Amino acid sequence: MIPQDPVMLLSFLNLKLRDYYGSLDALCEDLELDREEILQKMKQIDYTYDEESNRFV
Repeated sequence: MIPQDPVMLLSFLNLKLRDYYGSLDALCEDLELDREEILQKMKQIDYTYDEESNRFV
């Protein structure tokens, strides 16, 4: 289960991307998450996924 609060979700995602996954696609596939839903939730708090740094900024 992932955090529902967008700020907590941001922290969770960036930690997982930094420590365990080489891309957002790999994270979503492994955790069975909808990539577009994640992107929309992060957009709500003005964060976007940066592929080069592999994190939400």
